[in-house]
Amino acid sequence: MAGHNGSDAKLTALREQGTLYPHAKAVTDELFRTQEWFDPRDLVQVKYEMLRRVRLEDQSVTQAATAFGFSRLSYYQARAAFEERGLAGLVPRKRGPQGPHKLTEEVLNFLKQARLEDASLRASEMARRVTQRFGIEVHPRTIERALAGREKKRMRGERAGPSLGKSGGAVRRTPSRRSGRR
Repeated sequence: MAGHNGSDAKLTALREQGTLYPHAKAVTDELFRTQEWFDPRDLVQVKYEMLRRVRLEDQSVTQAATAFGFSRLSYYQARAAFEERGLAGLVPRKRGPQGPHKLTEEVLNFLKQARLEDASLRASEMARRVTQRFGIEVHPRTIERALAGREKKRMRGERAGPSLGKSGGAVRRTPSRRSGRR
C-alpha cells in the first residue's frame, strides 16, 4: 500500500461513506501495492479496477477477483450492479429492510384515524384491527415504533399530520428485552 498510513482524512471519509474496504490487505494487484493513486482501502475504486481488468485487459474473472480480494460471485454481483446503475452501483447499499414494509401509507393512515377516534387505544388492539381490516399481521411494537416515529417528525416540524405518539397517551413504552434496560 504505497503511501497509505491508515490515519488520514481519506480513511475517515471512506468510513463515514461506508466505502472503506475491510479486506484492503487482501488486494494483491501490483498497481495497488506500488502506485499512490490506487488505494486498496477504497472499495469503489477496487471494484471498478477489478471490473476494468476483466473487461479491458482480458484478465480472467478468477484472476481479477483473487487479485482484488473478492470471490467470483462478488465479481459478478459488482458487474451486474455497475451495468445497472453505473459507478453508483459499486457503492454499498444499506442491507435489510429500509423501514416497516408492512406499514404502508394506507395502513398508517388507518392507524392515525383509529388513534384520533380513541386516544386510549393500545397497540395490541390496533394490531388486531390492522389484521382484521388489511389481512396482515403487524406486531404491536412495530405500531408503537411507527407512531413514535411520526411523533418525532411532528416535533421536528416536519409534515406528519396530527400527533400520534406519547402525548396521545396510547403509545406505551415497554422495556427492551434485548438490552435488559427498563
